Amino acid sequence: MTQRPRLILGSGSPRRRELLAQLGIEADDIRPPDIDEDPAKAELPRPYCVRLAREKVLAIPSDADEIVLSADTTVALGRRILGKAEDAAEARRFLDMLSGRRHRVITAVAVRRGDRIWERDVVTQVKMKRLSDAEREGYIATEDWRGKAGGYGIQGPAGALIPWISGSFTAVVGLPLAETANLLRAAGYPMGEQA
Repeated sequence: MTQRPRLILGSGSPRRRELLAQLGIEADDIRPPDIDEDPAKAELPRPYCVRLAREKVLAIPSDADEIVLSADTTVALGRRILGKAEDAAEARRFLDMLSGRRHRVITAVAVRRGDRIWERDVVTQVKMKRLSDAEREGYIATEDWRGKAGGYGIQGPAGALIPWISGSFTAVVGLPLAETANLLRAAGYPMGEQA
C-alpha cells in the first residue's frame, strides 16, 4: 500500500479544520500563510478572493509529497469587499450595510501539489434579515464577529439573522465541502479511504 500524501492546511481557521473533519480528514500540519490581504485598487470581490487563495497556497513551503490546501472567504456587497472587521465599530458598520439586504459570499479554494494547482471558487447568495438595534448590539456583544469576513459567522449566533441562502452553506462557513473533496481527489489525496 502506498503511503498517502501529507495534507497541509494553509489556514489558521478552526472552522476550516472542523469542515475538513466532516470529510473525515485531519490535516497532517497547519501552516497559516503570511501574505498581504489588502485588495488592489478597484479589485472586484471574486477575482480578489481567487487571487488570495492562490497566493496563500503558493506562499506555503511544502515538500514534493505534500498537498497544500488554502482558501479565502470574502463577503461582497455589490462591488464592495467586506473583509474581517477590525473592531466592534467596523463589525457594526458591516452589519448595518448588510441588514435587510442580499449579499454574496465567495469562497475560493486552491490545492497545490508540487508545481500543479487546482482551483475552484463558489459564490453563495445570502440574505440577512432587517436587524433591529437590539439584534445588532446583541450579536456584537457575543464577540462572534471576530475574525470573520463581513463581520458575522453563519454557523454561530448570526445564523438566527440569516433567513435565506442559495448555494453552499459550507462555503459560507469557509470551505465548500463537495468542491474541496473534488480538488483533493484531483491532487491525488485518497478521499473516503482510511489512511
